[in-house]
Amino acid sequence: MTSQALQHLISTFKARTLAWWLALEDALPGGRGRRSLWSALIALVMAVLVTLVWLAGRYEASQLQAELERDTANAVNDLHTQLARHVQVLQGLQSSLPTDDFWSLEAQALLRDNRDMLRIEWRDTELNLNRSADSFLRSPVFERVPRSETLSEAQQACLRAQRSSGASYSRSYFLPQNNGLGLEVMDMCLPNTQSGVLVGFTVVTYGLQELISERLGENFGRRNEISFTEPDGTRLAIAGTQSRGLRVFTAQQLVDLPGNTLVLRMDGRRGEPDLFPNVLTALVTGMSIALITVMVLLAKDSRRRLKAENDLAEALAFRKAMEDSLVTGLRARDLEGRITYVNPAFCQMVGLTAEQLTGKLAPMPYWPPEMVDEYQQRQAIRLAGNAPPREGFESVFMRADGTRFEVLIIEAPLISGQGQQTGWMGAVIDISEQRRIEELSRASQERLQATARLATVGEMASLLSHELNQPLAAIASYANGSLNLLKDPAAVPQTLDDVHMALRRIAEQAGRAGKVINSVHDFVRRRDQAREAVAPVALLDAIAPLVNLQARKLQVRVHTRIEAKLPPVLCDRTMVEQVLLNLARNGMQAMDQPGSTDRVLVLQVRRTAPNDTSHAEHGWVEFSVSDVGVGIGEDVAGQLFTPFFTTKAEGMGLGLSLCRTVVEQHGGHLSFEPLTPRGTVFRFTLPAVLLDKISA
Repeated sequence: MTSQALQHLISTFKARTLAWWLALEDALPGGRGRRSLWSALIALVMAVLVTLVWLAGRYEASQLQAELERDTANAVNDLHTQLARHVQVLQGLQSSLPTDDFWSLEAQALLRDNRDMLRIEWRDTELNLNRSADSFLRSPVFERVPRSETLSEAQQACLRAQRSSGASYSRSYFLPQNNGLGLEVMDMCLPNTQSGVLVGFTVVTYGLQELISERLGENFGRRNEISFTEPDGTRLAIAGTQSRGLRVFTAQQLVDLPGNTLVLRMDGRRGEPDLFPNVLTALVTGMSIALITVMVLLAKDSRRRLKAENDLAEALAFRKAMEDSLVTGLRARDLEGRITYVNPAFCQMVGLTAEQLTGKLAPMPYWPPEMVDEYQQRQAIRLAGNAPPREGFESVFMRADGTRFEVLIIEAPLISGQGQQTGWMGAVIDISEQRRIEELSRASQERLQATARLATVGEMASLLSHELNQPLAAIASYANGSLNLLKDPAAVPQTLDDVHMALRRIAEQAGRAGKVINSVHDFVRRRDQAREAVAPVALLDAIAPLVNLQARKLQVRVHTRIEAKLPPVLCDRTMVEQVLLNLARNGMQAMDQPGSTDRVLVLQVRRTAPNDTSHAEHGWVEFSVSDVGVGIGEDVAGQLFTPFFTTKAEGMGLGLSLCRTVVEQHGGHLSFEPLTPRGTVFRFTLPAVLLDKISA
C-alpha cells in the first residue's frame, strides 16, 4: 500500500465520521442521548485507530518482505557472477599441459584463493584422471569414499558440458567424512578444446557449505540465515545468523545453473513493524489518543469524589479492623494525660470497656491502689516532656477483679499531620505469662545443674571409697594397737607415750577423711546464686581435693600456673567451680589410655584482653585446662557442646553444654583448640573486678 492510498483512506474516514457525528447529535438530544453519543464516538475513534495501525503494519511488513526478496535476488546474481569468474579462471588453467608442473602450482593457488573449491581434477576424454589437486585447507574430501564411487555425477556433467561446449554442473550429493560428519558437494565440468578438438575435461568439486559461506555469508549473512534447499525443503547447507525474538520473513530464489538447479532460501528476522510508519499516521493516532484521554478524564472527574470517599471509608475500616485484631493493647493520651483512645485488646487486658476508660484522668482505674502515688509521679514526668526509654518500661496493672499482672509499656509522642505533638501513644504488652515461663525455665535450669552436680559426685564415689580406705585402715590399726597396750595394767605408765602418739595419728587420719568428705558435701549442697568477687586462686583451691582424688587414681600429674597480681573475678562461685571440675575431669579421662605414659594436666589462670565491650572497664581473666590426651576429632568437634551428646558409654552429655551456658551467663566465652603434638586445651573467660571497684 502506498502513502497516497493511506492518506486517501484517512481523509475518507474523517469526512464520514464528521457527517455521522453531526447527524447523531441532532437526532439524540438530552442526557441519555449524549451518553450514547459519547459511547458511539469512543467506539468509532477506537475502530479508526485500530484500522490505521493495522494498515500501517501491513504496509511496513510488505516493505520488509520486498527488501528480503531483493536481497535474495542480489545473492543469486552474486553467486552466478562468482561461478562465471571461476569458469574464466579455469579456462586459463587449461592452457597449461597436464604434465607441466605449472598446472599443479596454478591449481593449488586457485584452491588457496577459493575456499569453496575442494578439489580440481584434469581428466582425459575418457574421464581418466591425469592430475588432481586437493585443498590443503582441509582433509581430502574423497579420503573416506573413493572418487570412483561418485564419478557418475561428474560423468553426466561432462557429457552435458561436451554437448553444450560450456561449463556444466552435476546434482549435489553427500560425502561422509572421517570425523563422523559429512558435507554436501557438487561437481562442475569444463571441457578443454584445442583447435576445436576435445582434449580433456577440468572437473571442480564445490562444497555447498563453503560456497554459501564464502560467496554470500559476508554480504547477506549478517542479518539473514542463507541456505541451499531441495524442492521438499530439506536444507543442504546453511550460513548466517538470526536474531531471536523477532518476526521471521522468508524469500526463495532459484539458482539456475547449467545442468543443475538449486533453491536459495533466505530467512531474515526483522523487528516488528513500527506502530507509526509515517508522519500522517502518527498525527492521526496522536489526535485520537488525545481525544480519548480528554473523554476519559471527563468521565473520571465525575467519579473522583465518590472514589475518594470510598477509599477514605475503606482506609478507616481497615485501620479499625487492624487495631481491633491486635493482641497488643493500644492506649492514646492527650497532653493532659486524659485517655483518648483504647483498642479492644487493652479493654480485654484490664477488664474494662472503652466507655469506662475514654476521657479518664489520673488516677486510672487499672492502677493498683498501693502504686497510685508512684504512677502519678511517673505520669507527671512524662507529661512534662521527658521521653520514655525506647525499649519501654515495665509496670504492674490491675484488672477489674483486682488481680495484678505485669505489663511492658512502649510509649512514644503522638505527632499530628502538622508536625505538632498532640499527646502520647503507647503499646501495652501483657508479660505475666512470659515471666511465669522464665521462672519455670530458671527453676528447670537449677534442677538440671543440680542433677549434673549429683552425677559428677556419683562418678567420684569410687574414688572416695579408694581414698577413704587408707585413713580408715590407719585409724583402725592405731586404735587396735592402743587397746593392746592398755590391756596390761602394769605396763600402762610406760606405754602412755605410745598411746598418745597413736591417738594423734588417729586424729590426723580422721581429719584427712573429713576434708575429702566435706569438699564433696560443700560442692553438692551449695545453692547460693549471688555473684561475688572471688580470687582465682580460691576457685582452684576449692576443686583441688576433688581433682587430686582422680589424679592419683589415674596417675596424672597436676600442674597449677597462676599469674601474679591477678584481680578477683565477678562470678557465681559454685557454678564456676563446677565448670573447672568438669573440664579437669574430662582432661584426665582423655589421658586414661593404654598408650599414654606421661600424663600431665595443666590448670592455668592469666589476665587477657576483652573479647567485647560489655565489660571493657573491668578486663578479663582467662582460665585454661590443658591435657596431653588423644584430642578431639573433627566429627566430634561440631557437636561437642550439643546437649545429651557424649562419647562416653556412661556419660549424660550435659557437662560441656552446662559449662558453656554458665560461662556465657557470666558474659564470657568458652572455646577449645588442639595442642601440638597432641592433646586439647579448653579456655574460658570471666570478667575481672578492679580493686578500686570493690572498695567503692
